[in-house]
Amino acid sequence: MGHPAATSDELTTRTLEEALVAPRLSTIVAGTGLDKDHVVPESGTGVSVLVVPIGTSGVPGVSSGNSDERATPQPRQGAAEAAARYDVDVAVLAEVNSVTGRAAEILAVTAPRREPGLPQRLLFLGVGDESPASLRKAGAALAKATFGVETIRASVVDGLDEPEQRAFVEGFLLGGYRPPRAGTSPVPKPMARTLELTGASGTALAAAVAMSKAVWLARNLANMPSNVKNPAWMAGQSERLAAESGLEVRIWNDAELAAGGFGGLLAVGRGSEHESRLVQLSYTPADAAPDAQHIVLVGKGITFDTGGVSLKPREAMVPMKTDMAGAGVVLAVLNAAAELGVPHRVTGLLALAENSIGAASYRPGDVVRTYDGTTVEIGNTDAEGRMVLADALAFARDELAPDVLIDIATLTGAASLGLGRRHAALYGTRQDLVSGFERAAELSGSRSGICPSRRQRRNTGPRWIPRWRICPIFRHRSPRYRPARSLRRCSFGSLSDRHRGCIWTSPVRPGPPPMKQRSPRALPATAHACSCHSWPATGASLSV
Repeated sequence: MGHPAATSDELTTRTLEEALVAPRLSTIVAGTGLDKDHVVPESGTGVSVLVVPIGTSGVPGVSSGNSDERATPQPRQGAAEAAARYDVDVAVLAEVNSVTGRAAEILAVTAPRREPGLPQRLLFLGVGDESPASLRKAGAALAKATFGVETIRASVVDGLDEPEQRAFVEGFLLGGYRPPRAGTSPVPKPMARTLELTGASGTALAAAVAMSKAVWLARNLANMPSNVKNPAWMAGQSERLAAESGLEVRIWNDAELAAGGFGGLLAVGRGSEHESRLVQLSYTPADAAPDAQHIVLVGKGITFDTGGVSLKPREAMVPMKTDMAGAGVVLAVLNAAAELGVPHRVTGLLALAENSIGAASYRPGDVVRTYDGTTVEIGNTDAEGRMVLADALAFARDELAPDVLIDIATLTGAASLGLGRRHAALYGTRQDLVSGFERAAELSGSRSGICPSRRQRRNTGPRWIPRWRICPIFRHRSPRYRPARSLRRCSFGSLSDRHRGCIWTSPVRPGPPPMKQRSPRALPATAHACSCHSWPATGASLSV
């Protein structure tokens, strides 16, 4: 008898897991240094696309300060020689196509018929001022412009320092990312198979590839659908990756978590059919120095977050398969640490649970005892991240003796309200570490916003503001409770006529001035055009 046919779910899982086991990153090859007589590869080398850089100023690394959008791009390593071989006037083509050499601009040229041995396409790639940020953008643009290509040869990083080389390669590899898919629609073209970089440093390439593989892994884990990704599946992936990287791994199941006193993690996962897990991954360098630091990373791993009994709205629930991104990052960092051979001990803790709804779900008003004996009264079951982190952080502090303790978590959407979607909220108790993280974030292109962590600012008040009677329009449009951000929409913009004569009116922008607080006593008797009154007796303030 043959093997039973795989079910639809099994086929989906198998297809998606292939992206984790064998991600399709380009192979990066360090070529020989630039030789102006051999910039353009000869016939038979297999190169299908040649890439040479153009910039925005005559001196690499220095901005020209020229705001003229018609400025002529300046040639960089190998650009002039390539233009001569392809017999093109770059200045004329750039003017016609409005290309100035800014980062990520691309000017494409096809090989002349009389030169059949040349690569079929020549790309003049804008690198701006050749700063790491510009090179990162240029690398991402090149990846997107060369999907489906076999081999690329580029002279972009030739002669640059290692940080700039790393930035370009990371931009290229991350710009070519495609999420795992199991659909029946045509498969999109993968990123280029091989990128040959002339004059590249092997050390810089190895570091860039290792970091990019880690980011691909974290992204793939976050993009995995939650009907495949549950706590046990995440623990299984941790075991597989630990075996490949030589990491030590330990996994707690529900019974072991209960015996260990991990009440917060168990409470969050109680309403789900999938048991919670705690995963510990450990990396120890072979030649660790006696004074090597022990760095412990803790990741929030909620494989899907419905909000629990405090149910999320539909729109907010859709992306909640990514609520385990913190745990995915920790897993990826441990793999990268082993691959790069970092000199410090690194331990990762993955607090894995599914915050679902069930007969056994924890409820508002419940009192839960966490790992260190602290009791917590639940006010909102959608604050589950703090519960699982409370257990994991207390365990790390008491059992692992860390020199540095870092947690990574998708704790609240309020971070994007305060900092936007391109900055991560960063808190810390040691200024040297916070500054180091900020510098690392800038170098990696993942910017962060440092938030205050002083005791008197740990709680700045309720997120939702009681009913305000700012003006007649606001009273008409506002339900009983509105988030503070809606005050900005109502009070600013095109409502100048409704606010005319109000103390908040500004000749430049009507509405409340930023970071100011007003009270009813501040309103003069002449403020008749806007009924700004009935402020709450609690003394709540408005800050927009």
